Amino acid sequence: RKFIGQFALALAAIPLASIIYGIWQGRYNFKVIRQKVYFDDLPDEFDGFTILQLSDVHSGSFDNPEKIQFGVDLISEQRYDLFVFTGDIVNTHAFEMDNWLEMFSKIKNPEFGKYSILGNHDYGEYVDWSSQKEKELNFEAIKAIHPKIGFNLLLNENVKLKKGNSEINLIGIENWGKGFKQVGDLKKASKGIQKEDFKILLSHDPSHWDIEVQNNPYNYQITLSGHSHGMQFGIEIPGIMKWSPVQYVYKHWAGLYENAERFLYVNRGFGYHAYPGRVGIWPEITLIELKKKVNS
Repeated sequence: RKFIGQFALALAAIPLASIIYGIWQGRYNFKVIRQKVYFDDLPDEFDGFTILQLSDVHSGSFDNPEKIQFGVDLISEQRYDLFVFTGDIVNTHAFEMDNWLEMFSKIKNPEFGKYSILGNHDYGEYVDWSSQKEKELNFEAIKAIHPKIGFNLLLNENVKLKKGNSEINLIGIENWGKGFKQVGDLKKASKGIQKEDFKILLSHDPSHWDIEVQNNPYNYQITLSGHSHGMQFGIEIPGIMKWSPVQYVYKHWAGLYENAERFLYVNRGFGYHAYPGRVGIWPEITLIELKKKVNS
């Protein structure tokens, strides 16, 4: 009986210890995840093109400048051709970023620039405002954060990235998510782009890929998302196990997915929100390499 009692007590202590570790260390356990993605129709001159993706900063949750500086420095240490941020720079208020502007403005600017989009938290939807005007001013201030830190904010628009005689298209839409704000306009954002052109789509919520993108006849080769955070809790053992409670809400919630040679990558997020920690689903810096598929 004594053994059983001690065993049960030890077993019960595991979740508590994990939660405490997640708060103490897990939320700052930054991981660089490298992912190669192969395409038949990638322009030859973009073979080996690298994209660093950051998502879900949630600066309103930060409380340790030294740890966040380490994460930002880790970003700039990577080699990448293009930097993209896929939404949720704050939790709700623009002022949450005030103390972090200088730090994030020093993220290395690569040859093809730094681009960003908005996430659901960037619209101020989760608090009661004294007036609609106050909410609108906060939203304008959040958009103004992006140029302050060197991010080119894409609001349902696109840019062409040229390399030699080739070009690819970077498309950034406003938030569109199942059960969340839906102001993203894929048609508007893709104006001037042809079906056969190579496209990188930035869309914060992976449910957008599920519903509007993956089977779209316009052919969006790769979509980069975030939003889920992997629920900041789960178990990931590469090649063996991948589980989080968030999978019962989101079909695509972390890592790379494919449907008919169209890809979705879901970043696990840089910051944290609500639960001030991470257990098993670590904060992520993604380095994606686009590769030309070699046909045998």
